[in-house]
Amino acid sequence: MDYPHILFDLDGTLSDPREGITRSVQYALAQLGIDEPDLARLEHFIGPPLLQCFMASYGFDEATAWQAVNHYRERFRVTGLYENRLFDGIPALLERLVSQGRTLYIATSKPTLFAEEIARHFGIAGYFRRIYGSELDGTRTDKAELLAHLLETEGLPPRSALMIGDRKHDLIGARRNGLDCAAVGYGFGSFAELAAEQPTYHFATLEELRLAFG
Repeated sequence: MDYPHILFDLDGTLSDPREGITRSVQYALAQLGIDEPDLARLEHFIGPPLLQCFMASYGFDEATAWQAVNHYRERFRVTGLYENRLFDGIPALLERLVSQGRTLYIATSKPTLFAEEIARHFGIAGYFRRIYGSELDGTRTDKAELLAHLLETEGLPPRSALMIGDRKHDLIGARRNGLDCAAVGYGFGSFAELAAEQPTYHFATLEELRLAFG
């Protein structure tokens, strides 16, 4: 694990945003006349781009899906963003990686504006050289596009970096950019989902991930 650059997904990899995301999706659906009392049924929204997830899950056309995204953001930017918690051991892992001389980045489909505030609020922003996310208009919500942008902007050779994530989108995006990738099993992707993408590494727990770095 001698990669000098480590790229982290945010939701499901660094933090558990379950409550904030599902409650904000629930709110958005309610604004469109859809009652969904079971938050567990909305957990599949954690990770993928919201617009596409609303379209796939509820058959919305793009215009209606954008209405849902905007309703989601009404609640998320004020309340849902803070209904979140770092996974136990994340600050210690980031401290270890930085002490080893590695450069860290966040690469998330979440809008950069929200990702930066989450990192600031939970006290981990200082570990990262830069936080890369999408734009509010949907630009770079696709993980492959986002990672290509990060690599080009930072001038990183693909073989020098490792992408760490908990959903197939992270692994697919890494593969399309020539990056090695580590799947983590403590997030929101199932074992089958992650194994199907044949990641370079697969760590079931955060402790396994930590130990991989010595």
